[in-house]
Amino acid sequence: MSEHDRFIREAIAASEAAVEHGNHPFGAVLVKDGVVLLRAENNIFTGRDPTGHAETNLVRLAGAAYDEAFLADCILYTSTEPCPMCSAAIFWTGIRTVVFACSAAQLDTIGDVGFDLTSREVFARARQPVTIIGPVLEAEAMAVHERYWTAP
Repeated sequence: MSEHDRFIREAIAASEAAVEHGNHPFGAVLVKDGVVLLRAENNIFTGRDPTGHAETNLVRLAGAAYDEAFLADCILYTSTEPCPMCSAAIFWTGIRTVVFACSAAQLDTIGDVGFDLTSREVFARARQPVTIIGPVLEAEAMAVHERYWTAP
C-alpha cells in the first residue's frame, strides 16, 4: 500500500459524500505530518456556487485557519486531478504538494466535463514549485465518477 492510499481514500469518501448531498463527485483533504486537518467536498449545487469545487472549498478553509508557511508543509489530497481554477487556488494558498486519484484525462473518457489543461501544465507555469503526484488509486476514484456521470 502506498503512503498516499489512506488519504486518497478519504478524499474519495468525501467525493461520495458530495454525491449523497446532491453535488458532483469531488472531495479533498488537507494533511500535515500524517494528520487530516480539513475535509471538503464539492458543493456547487447545494451552495449555489459554480466555484464550489472540493479543492477551492478546502483552500478557503485552509487559508482562513493557517498561514502560508504552515500550508507549505501540508499535502492536499483530492479525488480527482484539480482543474485550472483549483490549481491556481491551491498555489495562491501556499500549498506546495498535491496528490490526486483520478486524472483529468481519465475523467474525460466519460464525457466532456472539464478543461483540456492539466494541473501539471498549470503548476509548471507557477513561479514557485508545486509537486503533483498522481494518479493514485485511479480506478477507485473513477468508479465514483462512472456511477455519477453515467447514471440514467
